Amino acid sequence: MSISKMNTFMDKLEHPLKKEMEKVISIITAADPKIESDIKWGGPSFKFKEDMASINPKIKNYVMVVFHKASLLNDGFGFLEEQTKGKAYAKFYNMADVDQHATGLKKAVKAWVNLMEN
Repeated sequence: MSISKMNTFMDKLEHPLKKEMEKVISIITAADPKIESDIKWGGPSFKFKEDMASINPKIKNYVMVVFHKASLLNDGFGFLEEQTKGKAYAKFYNMADVDQHATGLKKAVKAWVNLMEN
């Protein structure tokens, strides 16, 4: 896990939803100790064996988490928006959204780890 790289990135980041983004990062990294974090594709990125998800900090009106291979997960999480090429987006517009979907976000991370282990 590249904690210092992530911390450096977040310290420098100017984003209107920075606190929400920090909480999303915290939820993802705390969901399972096997999740690794780094800065990739211009933002926070998470993986276990393969790339799982990335946050796109260029979008300013919500925190967008791109689940790169969401089609491999059974979507019962209640917050993923299906996209093309097997991707799905999670959009968090405010802290209430983050709090509302924290459990689903944890479940999605755990489902990824389970999928990669089996």
